[in-house]
Amino acid sequence: MGMQGHFRGKVVLITGASSGIGEELAWQLACAGALVTLAARRTQRLALLSEKIAAAGGTQCLVVECDVTKDSDPERAVAETLRARGRLDIVFANAGFGVVGAIAKLSLDDYRRQLETNVFGVLRTLLAALPEVQRNSGQIVLLGSVAGWISTPGSSPYAMSKFAVRALANAITPELASGGVTVTLISPGFVESDIRRVDNLGEVHAEAPDPIPQWLVMRREPAVRQMLRAVARGRREVIITRHGKIFVALERFAPWIIRAAARRMAARGGYRSEATSDR
Repeated sequence: MGMQGHFRGKVVLITGASSGIGEELAWQLACAGALVTLAARRTQRLALLSEKIAAAGGTQCLVVECDVTKDSDPERAVAETLRARGRLDIVFANAGFGVVGAIAKLSLDDYRRQLETNVFGVLRTLLAALPEVQRNSGQIVLLGSVAGWISTPGSSPYAMSKFAVRALANAITPELASGGVTVTLISPGFVESDIRRVDNLGEVHAEAPDPIPQWLVMRREPAVRQMLRAVARGRREVIITRHGKIFVALERFAPWIIRAAARRMAARGGYRSEATSDR
């Protein structure tokens, strides 16, 4: 069964659907015939996305306000999906937030905020959706990162959170397989997004230049196509972007190269000192 056939008629919940990878996931899944619930804090953006999907001939999406740092919000998103659709087959725990900077310039609150969103937010989503996904022998998709493999200077909060997500995926994949639930971990490198234009307070600066060279940034449309193909095939993990695959391969088979590059990077101070967000 191809990607289109796999998702047609499936009920899908996506957190962090208001921008970036989440927005593109919603678009491509709706085009593939899925019945999509859009969950995020910025409901106005979700409503515009739903209208765009409907205008293109897709099924009207369900829009739910959801902040994954609040205990009740993912549960409400699941409950509203069940009321509207009667079932839930696939959940994408996509909402994420990135805090970066030298440790001397960060506080415990920065680390708490990072883990609250990227780790406990994923857990809230997973635990809220799990009973229904198990009932339907469905799928859980966790958005990790290449930063879950490689921790570089200036990225300790974000890398810690993504290492935790990868550990979670590795642990629950065999646990849930016996009940017919498939878990896929998606680990992207640099993908087109506003995530690098958001400051420590969560404010988007659309005019700010992307600090990553554009030749290294993968367009989100092909990136998401690769993600969805991996989900449709039931892959355990997929690394997205060519540079991401290279970095992970180096970390696995020649880690001394990564360590040497990190030392040079730290010596030059060649890393960002701001936080980024994409919830």
